[in-house]
Amino acid sequence: MSVRRVVPNVHVQTEGLDRSREFYGLLGFEEVMNLGWIMTLASPSTPAAQVSFLTEDATAPVVPDMSIEVDDVDAAYAAVGARGAEIVHPLRDEEWGVRRFFVRDPDGRVVNVLSHR
Repeated sequence: MSVRRVVPNVHVQTEGLDRSREFYGLLGFEEVMNLGWIMTLASPSTPAAQVSFLTEDATAPVVPDMSIEVDDVDAAYAAVGARGAEIVHPLRDEEWGVRRFFVRDPDGRVVNVLSHR
């Protein structure tokens, strides 16, 4: 299994999406995704350099602290499950084109592990 990218997730209020887009635009980021509850900004020169801003999560009980895109989310799910890690949100296909699950790391952070379908 290999990691494709790691994206920090910042929990904001609804009006924070616009403020974040404007502020991080000053640093060269551009909006690459906006579903109304999550917005991702990326560097045009380095597209994998990204940050996401979430007001909530559409299907999960919490906003994750970071997202890690892997090439095989099913293998990642099996690996963390075998180690007894706490699954916060079960493995599932989401309507916006990802397969994902949330797991709690040893220090309590929630990690969204995903693959694009």
